Amino acid sequence: MNFGSDNMVGASAPILDAIIEANHGALASYGGDPWCAEATRRIAEAFECEVEVFFVASGTVANSLALSALVPPWGAVYAQADAHILNEESTAPELFTGGARMIGLPPHHGKLEPDTLDEALSRPRHPPHRPLPAAFSLTQCNERGRVFGVAEVAALCAVARRHGLKVHMDGARFANAVASLGCAPADITWRAGVDVLTLGASKNGGLMAEAVVFFDRELAGDFAWRIKRAGQTAAKGRFFGAQFVGWLRDGHWLELARHANAMAARLAQGIAAAPGARLAWPCEANEVFALLPRKRAEALWAAGAVFYEWVQPNAEGDPEAGAGTLLARLVTSFLTDTAEVDRFIHLLNQE
Repeated sequence: MNFGSDNMVGASAPILDAIIEANHGALASYGGDPWCAEATRRIAEAFECEVEVFFVASGTVANSLALSALVPPWGAVYAQADAHILNEESTAPELFTGGARMIGLPPHHGKLEPDTLDEALSRPRHPPHRPLPAAFSLTQCNERGRVFGVAEVAALCAVARRHGLKVHMDGARFANAVASLGCAPADITWRAGVDVLTLGASKNGGLMAEAVVFFDRELAGDFAWRIKRAGQTAAKGRFFGAQFVGWLRDGHWLELARHANAMAARLAQGIAAAPGARLAWPCEANEVFALLPRKRAEALWAAGAVFYEWVQPNAEGDPEAGAGTLLARLVTSFLTDTAEVDRFIHLLNQE
């Protein structure tokens, strides 16, 4: 009953097979190998456009370096208040951007809305006393498990572009969003106005595999130097490429995501039907946020269940945990099975 995070499980068999394939012989170093070339080709194919792609080891460095290509040190990055770049990446975004300001905006029912972004960007700037608005960062899926639909992404990007901002998308769980929406990856990225995507495989079957994907290829002009300066130019970069080849081959990435999403839906349905429990926000991908009786949560922990009490600032429309209740986050993965979901629900229903 491990619902701690999708980054706690190992790699999928096809990805491991690709790594083993890539392990034979000697190939060019630093990403100049056929595996990275093939991975780039497959990413371009998935997004139906020409792209510049750079592979790195973690989501934190992917996000931070991507933002560094969009924002000057005196600039500001706007994002939903609970975004990973604001709360879970220490000061890495500030470090790699040279000191850019990260500005959080409140969501409504778990999602940042275009009017909120527009209002923030319309405030007097008083240059040079306040940071220059330079980028908007959107997490897909976001930190409350919500998925932004095609029209929602386009509306937020339209606001950002109207105010002259570049758009970054944190796609640590991008595959889960695509699987949830059933749309083309292009529809919630470059077609909607996204300039650069951090495409994460680590939470969806990879070992350590993140890609920075530039749709606006001019923005990637000096990115190879940024990668090198950050210590991310891996000598054996082919193993990054191999992971993405195995991930993307035969639609494996979406197969993994669909399974994780299905397990989350099953879990959410069971929680919603349990006495004294309710969902905090709709379950739209592979994360479930639920208000649980604290005693039941403690009993589940004692029985070996792994999940976290989630502490986030309240925003308009958010449910509040009352006395004896906690907000829990439960995450499913490609390895989650129905037996552990059903056991969790069974224990939750015990008095």
